[in-house]
Amino acid sequence: MSHTIVLLQTTMGKSSRTFMDYESVNQAIEGICNMYEQRLKQERPNQKNITYDISQLFKFIDSLADLSCLVYTSHINAYTPYNKEWIKTKIINHLQKLAQ
Repeated sequence: MSHTIVLLQTTMGKSSRTFMDYESVNQAIEGICNMYEQRLKQERPNQKNITYDISQLFKFIDSLADLSCLVYTSHINAYTPYNKEWIKTKIINHLQKLAQ
């Protein structure tokens, strides 16, 4: 497990900056997906079953002012930064594993 910090900025305003702390990359990826699902639930409060496809999730990610991950790398004893494209790749891998 690699400790992972998700850095999030929803708008261009600095006050929208926040972070989320996870024990692993997989948990961080699940957290990002859950964040999108929660947003959909807020937008559609009367809809019981909410579905979406990966292109909608990626559009949401692209709409964020900033989204990145810092993943702890033990052999250098430091955090390695990763961008939105890396996150999208990890989401694809995560969803493929869930589909098996």
